[in-house]
Amino acid sequence: QVQLVESGGGLVQAGGSLRLSCAASGRTFSLYRMAWFRQAPGKEREIVAALSGGGGFTHYADSVKGRFTISRDNAKNTVYLQMGSLKPEDTAVYYCAANRGPWGASMQVADFGSWGQGTQVTVSS
Repeated sequence: QVQLVESGGGLVQAGGSLRLSCAASGRTFSLYRMAWFRQAPGKEREIVAALSGGGGFTHYADSVKGRFTISRDNAKNTVYLQMGSLKPEDTAVYYCAANRGPWGASMQVADFGSWGQGTQVTVSS
């Protein structure tokens, strides 16, 4: 397991941008599939984006395609989520998650064994 710490959340106006960062502990970061999930009040946690260990495979939720970009720097043990054209419906707690293993089709909460504490993103209209 890795320990994950998110940063970069905050309050932004609709149409604005934010970049979230997630720093991971350990020496085998490149072996982990990384993802960002989010959870809005009263809703289930949902996948936002995922990225394979080497960065060659990505997955995005339909709701964020073309607006958000996931990336990673394995030398810094960090994964990022660049969010643009933000909408009020993007308001949620954003969580970083990790899963050691190969890229797979399933992107459920249960597929990821390590989680950060979450960072709040609030988009005002």
